[in-house]
Amino acid sequence: MKSGRTGAVAALAGALALTALTAPTARAADTGITVSRVVVNGGKPIVVGTTEVKRPSVTFRITLPPGQNTADYASYDAEPFLYHGTTPAKGADSGGLQMGIYTCYEKSDLIADCEGDLYLDPYYRLDSNNDATTWKIGFVGRLFEEGYHLVAEDYGTASGGVQIRRYAKATVNAAPEPVAKGKPITVTGSLKRADWAKHTYTGVADASVQLQFRAKGTTSYSTVKTVRSSSTGALKATVTASLDGDWRWSFGGWSTTGSAVSSGDHVDVSGAGGVVRKMSARTGW
Repeated sequence: MKSGRTGAVAALAGALALTALTAPTARAADTGITVSRVVVNGGKPIVVGTTEVKRPSVTFRITLPPGQNTADYASYDAEPFLYHGTTPAKGADSGGLQMGIYTCYEKSDLIADCEGDLYLDPYYRLDSNNDATTWKIGFVGRLFEEGYHLVAEDYGTASGGVQIRRYAKATVNAAPEPVAKGKPITVTGSLKRADWAKHTYTGVADASVQLQFRAKGTTSYSTVKTVRSSSTGALKATVTASLDGDWRWSFGGWSTTGSAVSSGDHVDVSGAGGVVRKMSARTGW
């Protein structure tokens, strides 16, 4: 059964959480609340660009102390958040990533399983590229009296961590188009990633990037060669024309940076009538 933690109640809980996460408050008595089984973004890294707001999913379990009841949803609140600091309380006060609206389902008098999402606006929450790291999982628990009067509040940690990575993107251009069989094809492009300090995309230097080819009429790409990006993120390789097909760049990513695959640039290998075809860019998570 739903605990009713949606609508106006969730909005109030979110407002209280925002206050607690943005301004230090007096820490009240231990609540006895625990938060466990926290899974963020399905267990995958969160890859973030420069402007797009991300809402990664979160599931978690709340366990209340004896004397409380999950059905009395106005009497308690418990929310996980992400932080990278020395303690959950300090991490929350310095700008942890908090929950948006969430819903809980009562499993017993003392246990509720919850689902919702985090709210991550990179412009306001990520101001350093050092934020591309593994964030810890903390939680804040609260007990209320009638009228949402806060009587107890504490901070704790949950097991695990969540990687937040910088979004990367690649471009490609293969020339000349068309080209005679046996002649050289020069494939260029660039690899860039989100710079959270500058709020723009900058080149990725010295990255290992694969040049891949898919012959016309086939469905899969194969790696032809691997190159290192320049200091500005530029990519360049020269190959010999043999078959009609698509060329692309593929970057596997790092622990701080998401993977990236460029669109494909089609080159017709013949003596007449070049055809240029572009495919949608894809970026890995």
